[in-house]
Amino acid sequence: MLKLDEVVDRFRIDPGEKFRLKDHDPSWAGNKGVPKAKRKKFAEDLLAKSIRELAEAQDRLYASDTWSVLVVLQAMDAAGKDGTIKHVMSGVNPQGCQVFSFKQPSAEELDHNFLWRYSKALPERGRIGIFNRSYYEEVLVVRVHPELAQAERIPGAEIDRKFWEGRYEDINNLERHLARNGTLVLKFFLNVSRDEQRRRFLKRLNDPSRHWKFSASDISERGHWDAYMEAYQDAIAATSTKWAPWHVIPADHKWVARAAVAHTIAEAVQGLDPKYPEVTPEKLAAIKDARERLEVEGD
Repeated sequence: MLKLDEVVDRFRIDPGEKFRLKDHDPSWAGNKGVPKAKRKKFAEDLLAKSIRELAEAQDRLYASDTWSVLVVLQAMDAAGKDGTIKHVMSGVNPQGCQVFSFKQPSAEELDHNFLWRYSKALPERGRIGIFNRSYYEEVLVVRVHPELAQAERIPGAEIDRKFWEGRYEDINNLERHLARNGTLVLKFFLNVSRDEQRRRFLKRLNDPSRHWKFSASDISERGHWDAYMEAYQDAIAATSTKWAPWHVIPADHKWVARAAVAHTIAEAVQGLDPKYPEVTPEKLAAIKDARERLEVEGD
């Protein structure tokens, strides 16, 4: 029998844990004895429940104007980041949520440190900010294509093991700074298999209404699959911390990924226990006066 509290624990990478990506099944097939239909029904019910809980908790988060929440989504192409955002945040008030997608850096961005453009987009207090790709691209795609690091013109930089270790340290320090100052950091890697990515690419290519989603770079980057898996494994192992843990989410079935992400975010925001602002005696008196005036008008 599946239990809600097992969902987060199963996918969270604890600090210091020996992490091997190959130990994490993208299809969530490790639940022996639980039929697929039952798992899917469980996930769909969990998603619906979590959306309701997140909507209520986000309303209090926005009203309290104290904590902020940063959700980091990383994945290979076609893993379902956009769909996850659409479904998980479907019940959230748009004024309390912001989404940023980061593309190739501009000339201005390359003239700053690698965290600059991401820091500008961090959520303000009371809001949930979602990074559809993030500063982790700087230790993923840039690691797979080290020539991109050269374009940053860092004085004396040698693109070697110590270079990436330095970036992991910088990221950990940034996230610790955010946590200390009232930003809850939640990180998700949507773990899609190479076979499932192929099926999704073919679906795009065979459906004219999906052609706009296709880019030639999707195929070229697929050719670096093993290098990306190594980069993800190293980055997750080095940056899953107590203050900003990673969650490796099985993404071969979208219903699994969406439910797991929604439940994790809802649980975490509820755990902050945001409160509606207390109303002062003066404001209560003003409310009473306003109510009495309006009631008189109706007589």
